[in-house]
Amino acid sequence: MSQGKRRLTITTVVDAEECAVLRVAGELDVHAERQFLDESGAVIAAGHRFLVLDLTALRFCDSRGLNCLLALEWLCRRMNGRLLLASLGVRVLHVLLVTRAVDALACFPTVGHALAAVPAEVRPAWPPGGAASADGAAGGGDAGDADDVKTGDEDAHRSYDREQP
Repeated sequence: MSQGKRRLTITTVVDAEECAVLRVAGELDVHAERQFLDESGAVIAAGHRFLVLDLTALRFCDSRGLNCLLALEWLCRRMNGRLLLASLGVRVLHVLLVTRAVDALACFPTVGHALAAVPAEVRPAWPPGGAASADGAAGGGDAGDADDVKTGDEDAHRSYDREQP
């Protein structure tokens, strides 16, 4: 793919008082770094100290993208919140495992699982509007998961951790 065709889109799926869910699609690399930091940083600056990133449609993430994720985690922590990554693809998960960044970032199999790790008093309803998401493919799988996940379900987080000896 040529450099000029690389694109990144960030869509706000849920915008609650202290928690937001953003869907990130495309490629997170040096060409999208500024856009990603500007858009996601603005969400945090608006008071969303818990930020869930739905990475279902993120096709590529290089070291610059990884640095962006770590910067967002730092920003959320400074506000006594947390960055939560959901629905990582194989390529993105591989980058996190190889670099051991998976130890620094909270990774979950679905948005529903990630939201279960958000304190109940600031956790938004999922799925939005109480129905399956309109796009079906990316959000549809979470609709059933939200009911099955207990608050603070650490097993959901551990499902992406590397195996322990």
